[in-house]
Amino acid sequence: MNVIGYIRVSTQGQAKDGYSLGYQMDEIETYCKEQGWHLQHIFSDEGISGAKVDEDALEVQREGFQDMLGFLSKSKMDLVIVLNTSRLWRSDIVKVLVHREFKKHNLDIHSIEHPSYSIYKKDPSDFLINGLMELLDAYQRLEIAMKLGRGRSKKASEGKFAGGGIPFGYKGKRGSKCIEIDDKQAEVVRRLFHIKEQYSTDSLSSLAGKLNDEGFKTGQGKAFTKVQVKRLLDRKEFYEGNYRYGNIEAVGLHTAII
Repeated sequence: MNVIGYIRVSTQGQAKDGYSLGYQMDEIETYCKEQGWHLQHIFSDEGISGAKVDEDALEVQREGFQDMLGFLSKSKMDLVIVLNTSRLWRSDIVKVLVHREFKKHNLDIHSIEHPSYSIYKKDPSDFLINGLMELLDAYQRLEIAMKLGRGRSKKASEGKFAGGGIPFGYKGKRGSKCIEIDDKQAEVVRRLFHIKEQYSTDSLSSLAGKLNDEGFKTGQGKAFTKVQVKRLLDRKEFYEGNYRYGNIEAVGLHTAII
């Protein structure tokens, strides 16, 4: 069985009372040898009173604990060994977060002082813990969505590109405040609107045919279809330098193509 250990002291008093890091490490190493378990690594935190919780990320702010989660994301383990579960949490909120993270990795906790403990053991408190975990996950998703929405709306009101797929005719990097003209694609856009002005009665299929006859290609290097032509025509305001994001309208910071 492959296992990892976790040790922590938060006060000098705990160290003096027999919960020093060295004592916990010796107990875990000895216990694993007796059980015939393969102890891969022992992660530790020191000098932290309890555990702070990052309310935005909903995670436990302990360096050693986060290192352990990083290790678990790359390595399959069976158990986390602790001298006592109090080394992992001393409050209900931290307990919920620790359970959530370990269950993501199909991992259980083994406490040397309370060997019957399991985060998967069925008892009435499980309903509370699982409910809290679901609420926390839902809260986290909603909070992230709200923050992203506020940020994108602010960008849009300033005329900056607020995200999503970059329109044909432009290029840019993820997270950039402004997008730039893609000269090769912009030529296609200009030609399409010029043809549309010349042949105002032409169908979408006819416009696509004219672009294809002149050798123009889509961003994927394929021939244009009427659906793709319609998408470009529908973005006329954007190509003229205006920007619309939901109910927000602004003069875009991007350079107009037509």
